[in-house]
Amino acid sequence: QVQLVESGGGLVQAGGSLRLSCAASGSIFSLGATGWSRQAPGKQRELVAYITEGGSTNYGDSVKGRFTISSDNAKNTVYLQMNSLQPEDTAVYYCNAGNYFRFRYYPNYWGQGTQVTVSS
Repeated sequence: QVQLVESGGGLVQAGGSLRLSCAASGSIFSLGATGWSRQAPGKQRELVAYITEGGSTNYGDSVKGRFTISSDNAKNTVYLQMNSLQPEDTAVYYCNAGNYFRFRYYPNYWGQGTQVTVSS
């Protein structure tokens, strides 16, 4: 069983930066991929970014060029560096992990989420 715990959320002004961390209790990197999703009030959850076991990354169009996902296998931790934050980035951010098959990511495990609020 994999457990994921997010940290690093908070309140930041527009244009600022935050780094989210996701610590896993089990070995998540053998699953295939790990990622981050977010859900804003009244909106559907969207996949923000993921990184595969081989190190390939993929980003949602709304965060390309601003967010960077990375992983530290030794620490069993995944990070999301978020730069140039905008009010529309305000959401609960969820860490996830799952299978990667035929160039698609299938999250199976989810953290509890961490709130990110960007003020204008």
